[in-house]
Amino acid sequence: MCLGVPAKIVKIQGKEAIVEVGGVQREISLELLSDINEGDYVIIHAGFAISKIDEEEADTMLNILAHLPEE
Repeated sequence: MCLGVPAKIVKIQGKEAIVEVGGVQREISLELLSDINEGDYVIIHAGFAISKIDEEEADTMLNILAHLPEE
């Protein structure tokens, strides 16, 4: 199963961005999307932003992920 994770765009550097999820920052590619700005929320998968979402949807998804049982 593949999982896309919501993240907030912290900084954009050309077609690369720094995103933050749960206090952790990482670099991702914006090659698959256009019209993305700092402060936007995106779904990331395999190091790429694959869709833009609003903050409410991101919060809902992060809350669900936080309550999944650990295996």
